[in-house]
Amino acid sequence: MTIRILPAIGDPDAARAVSSLLHQLPDAEPAPAVADSAALLHALAGAAAQGAGAPATGAPPAAGQPSAVEALPEVVLVHERIGPTPALELIREVALRFPAVGVVLITTDAGPALFSAAMDAGARGIVGMPLGYDELAARVQAAAQWSAGVRVHLGGSPEAAPGPAGTLVTVTGAKGGVGTTVTAVQLALAARAAGRSVALVDLDLQSGDVASYLDVQFRRSVVDLAGIHDISVRVLQDAVHDHHTGLGLLLAPEEGERGEEVDDRAARQIIGALRSRYEVVLVDCGSQMQSANAAAVELADLALLVTTPDVVAVRAAKRQVRLWDRLQIRKAEDTTTVVNRLTRNTEIQPPLVAKATGTQVARTHVPAAFKELQPCVDAGRMQDLDNRSTVKQALCALAGELGLVDSPAARQGRGSHRARPTLTGRKRKAVTPGAAPGSGGVPGPAPGAASGAGPGSGTRFGVRRGPAAAAGGQGPFDPSGEG
Repeated sequence: MTIRILPAIGDPDAARAVSSLLHQLPDAEPAPAVADSAALLHALAGAAAQGAGAPATGAPPAAGQPSAVEALPEVVLVHERIGPTPALELIREVALRFPAVGVVLITTDAGPALFSAAMDAGARGIVGMPLGYDELAARVQAAAQWSAGVRVHLGGSPEAAPGPAGTLVTVTGAKGGVGTTVTAVQLALAARAAGRSVALVDLDLQSGDVASYLDVQFRRSVVDLAGIHDISVRVLQDAVHDHHTGLGLLLAPEEGERGEEVDDRAARQIIGALRSRYEVVLVDCGSQMQSANAAAVELADLALLVTTPDVVAVRAAKRQVRLWDRLQIRKAEDTTTVVNRLTRNTEIQPPLVAKATGTQVARTHVPAAFKELQPCVDAGRMQDLDNRSTVKQALCALAGELGLVDSPAARQGRGSHRARPTLTGRKRKAVTPGAAPGSGGVPGPAPGAASGAGPGSGTRFGVRRGPAAAAGGQGPFDPSGEG
């Protein structure tokens, strides 16, 4: 989105310096500076009146006229020496008459007293002099985001909001080797192929492999953003690698020990900056929880937990879910489990995974077909995976189920086995959780069994011990045990 900026600066030298910096900002459309407070108010009133189809009378825009709001600049820069009206009074006047405009004060005194007074007057930020690119860019972008949010509530177009609006999806492995990175990479590629702007972040800080899977050698990493308090657009662009597939990659550090520099505060700030620039932000969290990827899971719109249908992995998935619950990171019912490497002869089927973990299980399951993946994995070019691959087709269908891909095929495939790849290549009836054994469906929980933990289930996560357990019985295929 283009950010329209109107500077109000009486000093010609300061006006030239500000104009030079504003023209360097991406997506910025600076107007010529006005010299005094009267010219500023007249320019704002004229823009509002012109947008509303009325003559420029100097009156504030009428309520309920979104065109008047949309015609105003998103950001106004007010120099401290503007006249004849003092700067703080001018800010208060602009905030009262044009509430959809974000005002930023330019001053040589950026102390706490002036900051408090400016906030009370209605300013959205302060920029200290001498001006710096990074600080100016951060304040302008923050004011523009605030302005866009106000315009939505005042009846402006929701399409004008620059962020943070990106969908955050985290992909976490129950344990190492279950296919976490492959899932994250293919979901990101599917969303990008659908025309959405996508950032893929590797927060497996000690052993991240996104760069290896996409054949990338890049000297910048997420660690380079950890010590920056205000992540400007230029800093973010320097740290993100523009892959030839169209993905924006923010990679894990080459030196795993440097991952400790990325704490939860840094992770929240980095993710917030990415969400304001990309429609989809996909985060590979690995399988080991640290403060950074825990913060990502907590913030996520969709938190995926990848597991394979074996006892060890399902037990690990259950431990992961219980860890998130103890640390108040995420509830089990707000987590979606993806079953990877599923075959028709697997003893542990998705309904049993849902029962053991207490999570929702994605309707799309990924088949076991490593031979399809091996050439691309060995070459480090996961983007070259054949479109006919059953693994790629399943992960594209999963992207559609999650809302990352909005296509007719994806919509048709929701809730039906016919529209997504089957494990055997043969058509079969749709499976309903709880189907009785022998009915043609996948073995599921016994009738009346809860899908998750409940007060009356008698055991944690709804898994009973004894003959009444799920189909397949107890013994080596019971994922509920702790041994």
